[in-house]
Amino acid sequence: MTPKLQVLERPQPLGDRVYATLRDYLRAGRISTGQPLQEAALAAQLGVSRTPVREALARLASEGLVVADGRSFTVPSLTDSDIEDIYALRFLLEPEALREIAEGKLGRKSLQPMRKALEDMAAAHEAGDGAEFMEANYRFRGSWMVLVPNRRLARAIELYADHVRYLRAFTLGEAEVRAVVLKGLKRLLQALEAGDGEDTAAAMLAHLSKARSILLERKA
Repeated sequence: MTPKLQVLERPQPLGDRVYATLRDYLRAGRISTGQPLQEAALAAQLGVSRTPVREALARLASEGLVVADGRSFTVPSLTDSDIEDIYALRFLLEPEALREIAEGKLGRKSLQPMRKALEDMAAAHEAGDGAEFMEANYRFRGSWMVLVPNRRLARAIELYADHVRYLRAFTLGEAEVRAVVLKGLKRLLQALEAGDGEDTAAAMLAHLSKARSILLERKA
């Protein structure tokens, strides 16, 4: 009898890996606004051919994370109007996603990664470590994003959050901003733990409103 064989895991396509790498750099603010992104230079730095880089840049451009600039691409500079538009969409999407999570009546185990990330954020804040705070903040967000039952909604949320994430990276180095973020996320987690959909949605809306105000103030 022929033994039952397991399906082999297929490696992630190279274009997807290049896309993910460039997106992570963009989100972390490691590629500055206006910096030219050229196929040949990126391919040489990443040790790949130009084709996966071209595919990745085209995908990022379709999402609005980079824009064509002659023969290269650049990170767009967001105006106040751009930020207002992006947050208007986030106000519609993210509170609803958190409401769905809360009303799903998840067990305490499901929320443990959020608790741990919040504890790490608090420790980083006390230590004055903005980089570690930002990393824990990403993990907090990732922990609730995987709980969103509507995956199309989750993808839309991720896209619009990415548009302003590199700006947020520059504000989390400030102790005052970190304190505001911690307060908002503590309230959000408490509402989730209580399974209160309305309060969870309200907490997320308040958190986003603060984030928008901070960005606009720091950008002025």
